[in-house]
Amino acid sequence: MQSNQNRRSFLGAAAGAAAFTIVPRHVLGGAGYVAPSDKITLGYIGTGTQGLREMMFMIPAPEIQIVAVCDPNKHAGTYRDFNRDGLLKLIRQTVGKPDWTAGGDAIPGGRDAAKSAVETYYAGQRDRGDFKGCSTYADFRELLDKEKDLNAVKIMTPDHLHGIIAIAAMKKGKHVITHKPIANRLKEAKLVIDTARETGVATHFMPWDYNGPMDRVMFWIKAGAIGTLREVHNWTNRPLWPQYPVIPSDTPAVPEGFDWDLWLGPAAERPYHPNYTNMVFRGWYDFGGGSMADMGHYSLWSVLKALELSGPTSIEPQLSHNCGITDSVARPIKNDYSFPVASVVRFRYPARGERAPVDVIWYDGGMRPPTPPELDEEKKELAQEGMMFVGDKGKILAGFNTQNPKLIPEKRMQSFPAPPAQHEEGLSKAGTITPGMHQWMAACHGGEASLGSMLNAFPITEAVNLYAVALRTGRRLLYDAGAMKITNAAEANRYLSREYRKGWEPAGV
Repeated sequence: MQSNQNRRSFLGAAAGAAAFTIVPRHVLGGAGYVAPSDKITLGYIGTGTQGLREMMFMIPAPEIQIVAVCDPNKHAGTYRDFNRDGLLKLIRQTVGKPDWTAGGDAIPGGRDAAKSAVETYYAGQRDRGDFKGCSTYADFRELLDKEKDLNAVKIMTPDHLHGIIAIAAMKKGKHVITHKPIANRLKEAKLVIDTARETGVATHFMPWDYNGPMDRVMFWIKAGAIGTLREVHNWTNRPLWPQYPVIPSDTPAVPEGFDWDLWLGPAAERPYHPNYTNMVFRGWYDFGGGSMADMGHYSLWSVLKALELSGPTSIEPQLSHNCGITDSVARPIKNDYSFPVASVVRFRYPARGERAPVDVIWYDGGMRPPTPPELDEEKKELAQEGMMFVGDKGKILAGFNTQNPKLIPEKRMQSFPAPPAQHEEGLSKAGTITPGMHQWMAACHGGEASLGSMLNAFPITEAVNLYAVALRTGRRLLYDAGAMKITNAAEANRYLSREYRKGWEPAGV
């Protein structure tokens, strides 16, 4: 960005001397025009189905120019998705080409499909600026070395690569936007946040844009509508992908054009298998973060922020298990490699200031709290996903992201003043350039940090990583937040970090 900033400073000084002869570029270019020198040049890292889906919502932004894409997989043909042709239709609509294809009838994915989509879109624009084509890379390190004019990167890879890529990019002075989680190991995530603070680059952690506001909930809590807050319950219908109970034993060939070693990145070596990759990676402790990393970032970040919750003192899991037959004997499968199909995890947060201790209870796999008696009065049941705030004198029930909160039974709302209108801060509409994204783009040009800056994300990052450690050990953990250490199970501490493969250590990328 330095050369562009110098150029803008020079043009600003020149304009002072010759203002009467210079027509602003936005006037020449029309509404929405952004001069090429003011565009954020972006490297897009991770072009699987979700990467391409989110690219279609980002690429229309006139402030951004995607100049390079990166993925260890070159071709489509191996991808799975939540529906067969939804992504293909979205890309065709966005690039304005009804017959666009990633190759045959394959679900789109891979760096070739991303390059084609980017170049097709920009070719159809009235003003392409100085766009000269989209470069492709298998290795993000090569992208960062060769793209000298790159301002920023967006990281859309599987979870285990987020932290390493973010650290490498920030160390080179690149602004970073990333999907959840920041990293799937707590100490690595802390290193990412520390690196963001030390380098001063603009960062944005995407799930902030979809957290619901807490205005009404906090209004009722402070008004005493539910007495002293004791518990927060949050439940999801995830996982919506297979949670494989055993490690694959067969060894299929690595698909053509897929660099398995690069996909593994910092994780331990093992044979390739499609049950590790693409949309199913979330189910593995090595590669994913489980259901809470997938969905809890969207719902609990604003809750933890509003209630000032960080540093839980204990994390207690309840989890499903699988059984198998070995030597004609049935027994549970010992499993510390994949997340359970269903779980309930209770976080205990200590008192802070005037706030009493609060428990946060997360449910996934179809688990949810018992139906509260307040709903029995109204002959209602809990929805498949939701949020509930429980006090010693009442309850607030809301949607999964705290949307549409209500005192229950609803007749209780007649006894309390109407809460203020909620801010537009959360729950951005999917498929749009969010307010948080606009804040990040402004921060790339020297403006204030976005509300979704990584610097604000440690409490939610801490929770989702401790969730994984508790499930992996299968036991209640006592946690010293100041030391970032499990105090009652020394063996659990190894799951707070990872053993890096040679050449993939954070200090070396």
